[in-house]
Amino acid sequence: MDTIHINDISIIDTHYYKEGLACVYLMKEGEKGIIIETNTNFAVPKILEEINKQNLKLTDIEWIIITHVHLDHAGGAGLLIQHCPNAKLIAHPNAAKHMINPSRLVSSSIQVYGEENFKKLYGDIIPIPEEKVKIVEDQEELNFGSRKLKFIYTKGHANHHFVIYDSKTNSVFSGDSFGIAYPILQEKGLFIFPTTTPTDFNAEEARISIEKILNTNCDKVFLTHYGMITDLKNAKMQLYEGLEVSEKLLEWSLHSSSDQQEKIQYIKNSLMDYYQQKMKYLGLEFTQQRKEMLELDAELNAMGVYVAANRMQKKS
Repeated sequence: MDTIHINDISIIDTHYYKEGLACVYLMKEGEKGIIIETNTNFAVPKILEEINKQNLKLTDIEWIIITHVHLDHAGGAGLLIQHCPNAKLIAHPNAAKHMINPSRLVSSSIQVYGEENFKKLYGDIIPIPEEKVKIVEDQEELNFGSRKLKFIYTKGHANHHFVIYDSKTNSVFSGDSFGIAYPILQEKGLFIFPTTTPTDFNAEEARISIEKILNTNCDKVFLTHYGMITDLKNAKMQLYEGLEVSEKLLEWSLHSSSDQQEKIQYIKNSLMDYYQQKMKYLGLEFTQQRKEMLELDAELNAMGVYVAANRMQKKS
């Protein structure tokens, strides 16, 4: 997708996996800029190109912000920092340590994706010097030109996740705490669903995070997957519904005698059925392109539900 500009915010398609799947934001204030999310190393050239198009120099980038450490949000941070010599990374304390020393992050990701696929998706994860990392606390504010940015901790998707409230646009940059709404699914009205990927999915915390976002009284949310949404009341209803579906599948997993592979496959198929029902309700055609897009999330979301159920069984 082409880069979209909304006032002083650029929405940059990273072409991660597919067009319209993940984006990065460039926020401009006068002659200074902030990058929100980085996606992977392979997105960095696209970010640098947009910085140049906005008549900014690489030395004008003051901050690079990641909502959490998952690599489709933070994988390119080390490389981007190398290109932007005056920039510092802003991160949650539990995310910052993995940016400074990404060895555990890399090894756990290789376990999920396999080494060859990991390299293909993410390349080398470059460590960031500790002095280039700023840790922010819950509710901490940062002045940037005419705006205040407030960082709000939001669990549910990841324990090291925050969102960013922007006073100038009365908006929240939500990372993965306010769901997924791919542009390819928005032709008949809002189509949004929660992301329940491994390893920290917690439905109750996810609801609390949604409420925290709405309690800012924002009138728009900028999703990493993907772009700006404004129908927030409808979004909340769909996200709660999706979390309820995931909770029922988690409960099934807790009591099923099936093995791991069978459980994940059943949950994935159930989620795909749910997405297809949503599309039918809206009058959206279930094309091959849409099917392929949704299957990526159904697979990861199924794994997240299974991992959450497994964690609960170990605690009991």
